[in-house]
Amino acid sequence: METRSTTLLVIGGGPGGYVAAIRAAQLGIATTLVEGGALGGTCLNIGCIPSKALIHAAEQFEKACHYAQDSPLGIRVESPRIDIAQTVRWKDGIVSRLTGGVAMLLKKNGAQVVHGWARIVDGKTVEVVAGDGREPVRITCEHLLLAPGSAPFALPAMPFGGRVISSTEALAPATLPGRLVVVGAGYIGLELGTAYRKLGVDVTVVEALERVLPAYDEELGRPVAAALKRQGVHLHLGCTVQGLNAAGDAVRIKDANGGESALPADQVLVAVGRRPHTGGWGLESLMLDMNGRAVKIDDQCRTSMRNVWAIGDVTGEPMLAHRAMAQGEMVAEIIGGRRRHFMPAAIPAVCFTDPEVVVAGRTPAETAAAGLDCMVALFPFAANGRAMTLEASEGFVRVVARRDDHVIVGWQAVGRGVSELSSAFGHSLEMGERLEDTAGTIHAHPTLGEAMHEAALRALGHALHV
Repeated sequence: METRSTTLLVIGGGPGGYVAAIRAAQLGIATTLVEGGALGGTCLNIGCIPSKALIHAAEQFEKACHYAQDSPLGIRVESPRIDIAQTVRWKDGIVSRLTGGVAMLLKKNGAQVVHGWARIVDGKTVEVVAGDGREPVRITCEHLLLAPGSAPFALPAMPFGGRVISSTEALAPATLPGRLVVVGAGYIGLELGTAYRKLGVDVTVVEALERVLPAYDEELGRPVAAALKRQGVHLHLGCTVQGLNAAGDAVRIKDANGGESALPADQVLVAVGRRPHTGGWGLESLMLDMNGRAVKIDDQCRTSMRNVWAIGDVTGEPMLAHRAMAQGEMVAEIIGGRRRHFMPAAIPAVCFTDPEVVVAGRTPAETAAAGLDCMVALFPFAANGRAMTLEASEGFVRVVARRDDHVIVGWQAVGRGVSELSSAFGHSLEMGERLEDTAGTIHAHPTLGEAMHEAALRALGHALHV
């Protein structure tokens, strides 16, 4: 068996792993990255990027269908149609360019990439088996960084296979189903369910809790629920899935009163969450401290074993690509001798539904639970000129600030295109802005960002446009 050695060995080439490898190589650290699939991990290949591509295509198709009717803008088109095979090819082209770019950056910076599946021997040794039958490679290291990501969670009553698919299959449809049942009204289920509905599919969403986006506060989820109904998405809230019927062409559900019914389905998308990928590659041999299914880490991403680090989804919530990237960069710099700690003021989270939802920092409910005396103010997009010109006047921007010193502790928004406000929200919180700072900053007109200015003014008691 061939044996190699390196200073840093990274298991997993997703956003966290490849960023860590690039940064470590930039710092002159001998670095090897092991990846069994495509570089870029879930995010670039079967998650963030392809889902946003499909969402964009669906929005454009819906817009064309809208213009085929009576549009107030005066635009008229003939009846449009969707070539889903071409849509998927376009999406795959974007993915290919991005993953190719990651490979180029790793090579340019001097990080070695070994394609194959890693199995941990001990905290300093990993064996890599390639899928093409080549002899396994044994790699020894000084530092081991675990970045294996996560995997979709399957329901025991409805395992993946046949009509039952995960988000992976939903992002690469050969054809569009006539009827799609989505199990789970979290961000993955609603993002893909909305996209499929805009592509002309009859979509039904089943959620065990009583409202959509249960991980977000109710005020943010309410405009999304209203939009789903306008779009023709059927919602079955407070219902649990019992499995497929005997014929396999319908989903059996039970409501809160015990009543049972069946929802016809050509395809069933199970989107009830993801779990850290901790099984099947020897992680248990390290006997690391765990938080449930997740690897336990400190504020430098150190595990309970010396010089073994972990980042990203394998460490639990929040399972966000940008969190993994920030952690990966930090670990590389710590190994390189720099003093770093992972202590962000906030990690923005975005739900790319229609309307979109952004949460950064603390919500009103969270501050109340923490015993903080806070001011809360929101500014509706119905009073924002740019939102009106975008035909997107639903939703709002909300600010949460301490009453005593006016330090902002949270920003939230729901509306068309508000994902682009996430950077401004994060920057505001990281810099420790006060309401007066936001209110005293000139915001360009007309933009959606003016809603931040107005929300701050409203919290201070002198809003100008509402």
